[in-house]
Amino acid sequence: MDIKTYVETTAAKAKEASRKLASVPTKVKNAALIKMAEGIIKDEANLVKENYKDLTEGQKKGLSKAMLDRLTLNPSRIKAMADGLREIAALPDPVGEVTKVWRRPNGMEVGRMRVPIGLIGIVYESRPNVTADAASLCLKTGNGVILRGGSEAINSNTAIVKILQDACKAVGIPKEAISFIETTERKAVIEMLKQDKSIDLIIPRGGEGLINMVTENSRIPVIKHDKGVCHTYVDEHADLDMAHDICMNAKVQRPGTCNAMECMLVHAAVAGEFLPWILKDMKAAKVEIKADAKARKLVKGLKVAKDEDWYKEYNDLVLNVKVVESMEDAMAHIAKYGSQHSEAIVTRDYANSMRFIDEVDASAVFINASTRLNDGGQFGLGAEIGISTTRIHARGPMGLEELTSQKFFVLGNGQVRE
Repeated sequence: MDIKTYVETTAAKAKEASRKLASVPTKVKNAALIKMAEGIIKDEANLVKENYKDLTEGQKKGLSKAMLDRLTLNPSRIKAMADGLREIAALPDPVGEVTKVWRRPNGMEVGRMRVPIGLIGIVYESRPNVTADAASLCLKTGNGVILRGGSEAINSNTAIVKILQDACKAVGIPKEAISFIETTERKAVIEMLKQDKSIDLIIPRGGEGLINMVTENSRIPVIKHDKGVCHTYVDEHADLDMAHDICMNAKVQRPGTCNAMECMLVHAAVAGEFLPWILKDMKAAKVEIKADAKARKLVKGLKVAKDEDWYKEYNDLVLNVKVVESMEDAMAHIAKYGSQHSEAIVTRDYANSMRFIDEVDASAVFINASTRLNDGGQFGLGAEIGISTTRIHARGPMGLEELTSQKFFVLGNGQVRE
């Protein structure tokens, strides 16, 4: 079967399965999720073995340490996948929720209720846990899903999908409700983006190149989960001990993620005290520092930050540093170079914190907290399908509610239009 026919057939079967899934009771969906979690734990050894194949190939191809970290499945991450499945099973099912009802002068009642979107296509890179997170969130919300992971994780993703599909079959849900594009050929993605008769929404997760390719080629509506050029602004009124801990966490805790800090902005009034301290600890954590002229005067031996560097998402232990003269300067820098993902301010000044919330445009803004907290699990949404940087429909971490649409319903007793 050629790739075009393969993708069309896969999408058509997934669409048919999504229609059946839309009316599956909550208890059956939850039962499938619990079986998925049990299967993930039971098959841990095989998942590690298949993941080792991907890691070995990734090392041969010269993937960065950050990329290899994102690709890695170990017992703790496998347990986290299973825990995430159980958490989603425990969350309320949004499907069928009536969000509003009102009565019209003619006596009819108009309401709105949450319904599945339909069939969701997800194109993603590296992280195999996305396979379980995305599939489980779609299943819980009654959406079919068609997954296309990156070639670097093909063995890991294939093994995870089999576990998920087996769990669906065990409770009577069509296994095609969780479909997977098994070929690693790039043409399969292009064909997938043409399936507007079957797929209702595309969600890309990955680097800038992937996002651009999807948005340029898709005939289907796209919700982008774009790059994270995230900033932390250390205000002149900051608690510097707090700022130190927040900045270290935002950069070092897991630099390969989209919500890691890529640029630290420091007010000139505190830069002389703060920068030598924080940058010494950043260097001890093996962070490469690129800085503007003012920062380089305060701390010797720093690399020069070029203009193009301020736009970069490094996903690695590299940090841009800039000294700003005012909060206005900091917000102007964020507006110019940021990706509207996650932005933070460290300050004890209430007025400045409120200005930051009101004026900084991002999917999430943080007052005295690390950008690493922009996450569905941390926000109490359960596992997330990703962090949307799109303005329409959903923005920020996309949990269960964000994977539903709404439809109107009307309750009448014979009303007609005059």
